[in-house]
Amino acid sequence: MNTAAYQVLLKEYSSVWKNRDLFDENQSPEQILKEAIKRELLDQNSHPRVRKPISEKYISASKRILESGLSSESKVELLDLHIQMIDQLKG
Repeated sequence: MNTAAYQVLLKEYSSVWKNRDLFDENQSPEQILKEAIKRELLDQNSHPRVRKPISEKYISASKRILESGLSSESKVELLDLHIQMIDQLKG
């Protein structure tokens, strides 16, 4: 995927996950998007005592993506990025 495609996906991700800090002039759209997905899967936006496991966060993220008004192509790409990040986190 090229930079323009990541820029579009980042914009669509921000329409589904409002109030997320998704802009950093020192990082590419790809890096920002992948970091945001990683933070979401690790539940780093929640207090440590109420964090949920990655599997629960993936399920809730998948539901949120599927129920959004995004195009089918964007939904598949975002779900694929979530799977890639889970694989990366599992090492």
